[in-house]
Amino acid sequence: MIGYRWVLFIALLVSFGLNANAQTFKTENGQAEFLSKASLLEFTGESDQLQGLIDLDKNLLDFYLDLNTLKTGVGLRDRHMRDNYLETKKFPFAEFTGEIEEGTEIPVGQTKNVTAKGKFKIHGVEREIVVPGTLKRNSANEMVLDASFKVLLEDYDIEIPRVVFYELAEEQEVTIHATLRR
Repeated sequence: MIGYRWVLFIALLVSFGLNANAQTFKTENGQAEFLSKASLLEFTGESDQLQGLIDLDKNLLDFYLDLNTLKTGVGLRDRHMRDNYLETKKFPFAEFTGEIEEGTEIPVGQTKNVTAKGKFKIHGVEREIVVPGTLKRNSANEMVLDASFKVLLEDYDIEIPRVVFYELAEEQEVTIHATLRR
């Protein structure tokens, strides 16, 4: 009869063995940026607090950003962005969950053009989108993700008052850069 300690020891070995082969990469300090190009004003908003993961075994991507961490360099504009447009007290996060369409085989030292298909949610509205990007496998324990996509504010029920129509673009270009580690 196998003793309790041996059963516990074998269970721990199996779980550590499974985790050692897992292909899950995470980041807690990726960069996210949006570019607004309106006819009278062009500006960017940035955050270095993009969080997320890529699970190569399950072909799963899940990234989110606390929208309160976005900064444009102008405090008043930041407050208006959070309070009047993004309504971050009600909708604090943007999130993308999806999968890589081309598969997840990326040899060490290689860069692969990828397309992620999934759901992007912001301002309480979720839509299916396709995001092109690249994944670079730096080592067995590190990957770099670069991607960009466009967001139409009206698609997510984000209204632009006529007063600022020439200063805030309807279409925002979003880019992300993240180094992910196992």
